[in-house]
Amino acid sequence: MQAVNLSFLNQQEKYTFDTFAQSTSGSVYYQQGNNVLLATIAIDTDEIVEEDFLPLTVQYIEKAYAAGKFPGGYVKREAKPGDFETLSARIVDRSLRPLFPKDYCYPTQITILVLSVESDADLQILALNAASAALFVSEIPISIPVSAVRIGRIDEKFIVNPSTKELERSTLDLLVSGANEDLLMIEMRSFGGIQAKGNSSPLNFTNTFLENELAYFSANEVDEETILEALRLAQEMIAQKNKLIIQHFSPFLKAAITLKEGRKNFVCDKIESYIRQNHLEELRAVIYLLSKTERNSKLNAFVKKILQEWREKNPQDIEYLQERALETTLRIKKEIVRTMILKEKKRADGRRLNEIRPISIQTNILPNAHSSALFIRGQTQALVVATLGGEMDAQSYELLTDKCSSKERFMVHYNFPPFCVGEASSVSAPGRRELGHGNLAKRALESSLIEGRFKAIRLVSEILESNGSSSMATVCGGSLALVAAGVECTSLIAGVAMGLVCEGEEYAVLTDIMGLEDHDGDMDFKIAGSKNGITAMQMDIKLVGLNIEILKAVLFQAKEARMRILEIMEEAKSNIVLNESVLPALEVFSIHPSKIVEVIGQGGKTIKEIIEKFEVAIDLNRDNGEVSLSGKNKQKVYGAKEYILGIVNKEKEERFNPWEVYKVGDVYTGKIKKIVEFGVFVELPQGYDGLLHISRVVNKGEGKISDYVKIDEEIKVEVLSVNKNKVELDWIRG
Repeated sequence: MQAVNLSFLNQQEKYTFDTFAQSTSGSVYYQQGNNVLLATIAIDTDEIVEEDFLPLTVQYIEKAYAAGKFPGGYVKREAKPGDFETLSARIVDRSLRPLFPKDYCYPTQITILVLSVESDADLQILALNAASAALFVSEIPISIPVSAVRIGRIDEKFIVNPSTKELERSTLDLLVSGANEDLLMIEMRSFGGIQAKGNSSPLNFTNTFLENELAYFSANEVDEETILEALRLAQEMIAQKNKLIIQHFSPFLKAAITLKEGRKNFVCDKIESYIRQNHLEELRAVIYLLSKTERNSKLNAFVKKILQEWREKNPQDIEYLQERALETTLRIKKEIVRTMILKEKKRADGRRLNEIRPISIQTNILPNAHSSALFIRGQTQALVVATLGGEMDAQSYELLTDKCSSKERFMVHYNFPPFCVGEASSVSAPGRRELGHGNLAKRALESSLIEGRFKAIRLVSEILESNGSSSMATVCGGSLALVAAGVECTSLIAGVAMGLVCEGEEYAVLTDIMGLEDHDGDMDFKIAGSKNGITAMQMDIKLVGLNIEILKAVLFQAKEARMRILEIMEEAKSNIVLNESVLPALEVFSIHPSKIVEVIGQGGKTIKEIIEKFEVAIDLNRDNGEVSLSGKNKQKVYGAKEYILGIVNKEKEERFNPWEVYKVGDVYTGKIKKIVEFGVFVELPQGYDGLLHISRVVNKGEGKISDYVKIDEEIKVEVLSVNKNKVELDWIRG
């Protein structure tokens, strides 16, 4: 057995190579404590992918038996991956993809199986450790290992690889992966919460803290200098781990696979020389076109023109001409774009390197939605729509390490239909990209929400046009949509995508990149936050690592852009008019937990009466006594609140006790206020409503109750019984 034991950050790790799954090009059975994962590398050497991309697929699969559980749902077998599995696979993919040789063209699949897991496991770091180890010792010619660490922050002190409980108290969640001493991938979010004055640690939400102003709610944004400190710490830890890996894993490296053939070179030197001598300025003019669809159309027309001219002068080259002309043109285009940025400090759309595109904003343009915001930045449009709901509208989910299911009360769903980039194809189900962008926007906005009012919030971002940075447009539009729905937030959140072009020691940082710069550049770094600091980040690069000094330049240039965007958003915020007619009414208040049973009543009778009478939805929390009422009519929602408080409020009971006012046998004339499925509510003298049961109005099977009585009709009734707050009536006819 080929096994290695490592000790890192007080954790014992065991790597067993090529003992399991021996038919693969590399495998590792990875164990840390009681956590066990199997990572495998499979290569299809019989197929060559000619397109200019890396044919790498990463699958991260959790097995329910790993936690001693059955799969959730009707079918007791693992099916399609959940959101956490998809997002974890993306983290592994984004960390390992830059390591592959540029000319690597064989379909490759990395599969990670979770076989055993503890409740406090950080599965994303474990998955990356296992996959990196398997890749490092595999037959693929990669000689650089990748490691990852998570950085938390409690009481202004950094914690490396915090436990689950520590992360709950942390104001920062920073996941960083790197090769050698360079950084490859960054995922970051801040945690919002109640802050005690003078204390950086978040506290649990309670109404008492807010009412007494002993604390305040904070998004816990992280400033740029603190981020850099955390990144330096992560860089140090990653470098230490990578040195250990190289030192201990080297004896187990497999011989690099001999690639039978590489990707064909479709660049033709003759055509390249012809374009440079005769059509270079014409190609440059095509690059200046702002619209991606128009630019692609003009590029295709340009290639056809070159082909026609070449055929006339070189008829002998017709056989291989078609496939080479486009690739040659694209390579020259990429060189022009990068040279303009690095040497001329100019971009294809004429902007300065640190300039954002023009922004326009409209809010509440959809009359029947709870709120909406159309955020337009250049040729990118995001229509973000908010829907508010109660506890029952929250999304239930279950993580492998959880003992029971949880509820997702804030959802951000990102849709990227083909028409937004001018493609004529059908709309399909959300893929990894959509899930990743929606998750990033959620992480950016979530910490700004102030708890306690709405129990479920859903944001849907419809990308109507895309030319770069649609996820950050979702953040900006989402923040405004929340405000336009009347949701209380600590501050507006804006996002901007940063780019990088790097050649040797020379580099240029780009603000608010468009699609062309994302495609031909070296980095996509998305940064979101408020005026106070950063709430979320996500970095992907095409280079094998990035140093801290460049990251510092990116962070502070992004801060300047964020401030400019927030100024525009603040102006739009001041012009927001709420959709009062469609916004749901919501009342959240607390009663003593022991009084919840009184609100429910025997067999649920009381709560059913309240729901029928006031047309509201009621959510009750037995643990803390919280009551949430929602409905379409504000007056009825408020009336339901008063009614519930009347049930549990002793002072109110002392002022008005039905058994002291109404006696069995009393006869009154009352007005019918409401007709429900189980009877009629009749308003009695002194404003109290008594219940006339359906059995007292109509015999079973002889019609509907509405056939016998009408709203506002006056009828004579007799008191049958008075029990606590309930008065039961009989109908005196004739």
